[in-house]
Amino acid sequence: MCLGVPGQVIEVVPNALGIPTGKVSFGGVVKEVCFAYTPEVAVGDYVVVHVGFSISTIDEEEAKQVFAYLEEIGDLEGLDQVEPPASPRSDREG
Repeated sequence: MCLGVPGQVIEVVPNALGIPTGKVSFGGVVKEVCFAYTPEVAVGDYVVVHVGFSISTIDEEEAKQVFAYLEEIGDLEGLDQVEPPASPRSDREG
């Protein structure tokens, strides 16, 4: 199942291409996020993030309710883990 997780925007900066990116805090765990789909966000706003992209804004109360529910059912396990970079693949393998 795909899941969007609510978090609070703590930084917004344009990348080299001018696309807004930044940092979002998920209960103290901070992740880099792309704001291309929600370019109007500002520091302090709450957003729903799916696979590194902010997909919508959300009000603070709803964000806190959803986050509390996700904590309760254990769906936030691993949020603080760093994913290893993908290993390069050679077409000659196999």
